[in-house]
Amino acid sequence: MKLYQGIGPNSYRVRIFMAEKAVTLPMADIDFFKGEHKSPEFLKLNSLGQIPVLELDNGTIITESVAICRYLEETHPEPPLFGTDAVSRAKVEMWNRRAELVIFATIGNVALHTEEFFKDRLTQFPAFAETERQAVPKKWAWLDRELADGRSFLAGDSFSIADITAGVCGWLGEAFGMEIPASLTNVQRWNERVRSRPSWNA
Repeated sequence: MKLYQGIGPNSYRVRIFMAEKAVTLPMADIDFFKGEHKSPEFLKLNSLGQIPVLELDNGTIITESVAICRYLEETHPEPPLFGTDAVSRAKVEMWNRRAELVIFATIGNVALHTEEFFKDRLTQFPAFAETERQAVPKKWAWLDRELADGRSFLAGDSFSIADITAGVCGWLGEAFGMEIPASLTNVQRWNERVRSRPSWNA
């Protein structure tokens, strides 16, 4: 197998997931600044020109970070990061989706609509980006209230892919000047717990 990856939150998610599983794979770094994601060779792997991409030994291609993580979960089930029974799997799915749709998307919209790097991907609306930037603290405040019950991780007492996704949200926000507000003590405690894991350095 080979993982095509590079800068950005989605590759980071997969690397953290792999580190939690103690999985190592050959990696090919795709340099966006050199346009390697637009090369004919890479577009054969992913016609959207996006990373990460997992190429299996038989030539099967899997794209999308969560799909790649699901494959790794099936092939390397320990430790479980998508839950262990019907209820825990549903809760992990729920919290991973919430992290993506509520926080990740909001931070991502700021980057997409302000950064020069993305100007060829979509029509940018800086005013929309500013609205989203102002909404980011409110999204974290919502999560702070959710974590007020004292649980260790988003979906319960076990670390999961939901924590990886939300932790990467915090990292991404910092990269674009949108740190988690210091006053949100529940989120801050959770974030410190996530960042203390060795996988964070993947």
